[in-house]
Amino acid sequence: MNQGNKMIILTGPTAVGKTALSIELAKKVNGEIISADSMQVYKYMDIGSAKISPEEMQGIPHHLVDILMPEEDFNVFRFKELAKQAVSGIYERGHVPILVGGTGFYIQALLYDIDFSSEEDHSALRTKLEAAAAEKGNEYLHAQLRKVDPASAEEIHPNNLKRVIRALEFYELNGTPISEHNKLQREKSSAYDSCYFVLNDDRKRIYQRIDDRVDQMLMDGLVEEVQKLREMGYQKSMVSMQGLGYKEILSYLNGECTLEEAVYLIKRDTRHFAKRQLTWFRREKDVIWIDKPAFNYDNEKILDYMVEQFEGSFNREND
Repeated sequence: MNQGNKMIILTGPTAVGKTALSIELAKKVNGEIISADSMQVYKYMDIGSAKISPEEMQGIPHHLVDILMPEEDFNVFRFKELAKQAVSGIYERGHVPILVGGTGFYIQALLYDIDFSSEEDHSALRTKLEAAAAEKGNEYLHAQLRKVDPASAEEIHPNNLKRVIRALEFYELNGTPISEHNKLQREKSSAYDSCYFVLNDDRKRIYQRIDDRVDQMLMDGLVEEVQKLREMGYQKSMVSMQGLGYKEILSYLNGECTLEEAVYLIKRDTRHFAKRQLTWFRREKDVIWIDKPAFNYDNEKILDYMVEQFEGSFNREND
């Protein structure tokens, strides 16, 4: 089978079960996995990011996992650059790249080869917006975004300061909302021949899995992990420490809330995040939805279906 520029995307809301499925899929199609996650890229941030362990990888090569220090900035520009490098190497080895993760914007950037060259260094504007957030709070900036780009404000949580600032930056520089820009990008032809799978489940089950996962993270030592990061000098102002689970536990360690309050916020905001992820994926085109209840939660059936879809795309191309 000539892989050409074939790619598999496996995404879906947080805690839906992408990781375990991706390993079995990689075994079946001779694949290598590229993480499309904004947190698993960081060293020392294992529990809160639900990072896959070396044992769980089962020998399947993983890219963009555990490669940056927490003080380093990671954004869509850097993701696209690193992911393209990884894809190139995977093709050279005759394997199939499998993009796995829940960050829809990252997936879109790679899939449609979005050009960010017009958005290079606008550090003065960014510094101004960051200063406004520090002085007046995240909610203030989010309210500004709601005025100029309601669609983006609906999609981006006020605490996701990086994305709020980026959306405001885009509007200031271009005079048009970034939501309109993203809509146009979706109309572009894909740079890859991709099978784009969105794994989904009953919402109540997803929310229960999120709650269970957070409880397990606490048992596994999430508080201790964040305490260690804090002792290493990592603070809320860093992009890495704005991740779900990290900023809330940091607030607890800084005496700003109780542990019970921090846990409540992690669970609530992760549920909201899962809802926004699904909203994003519903707007993407040419996706193949995989509803777990339709397969009676049988991963073997799901895998067989995915492989059938992937291999079928070669046959359709060659007809």
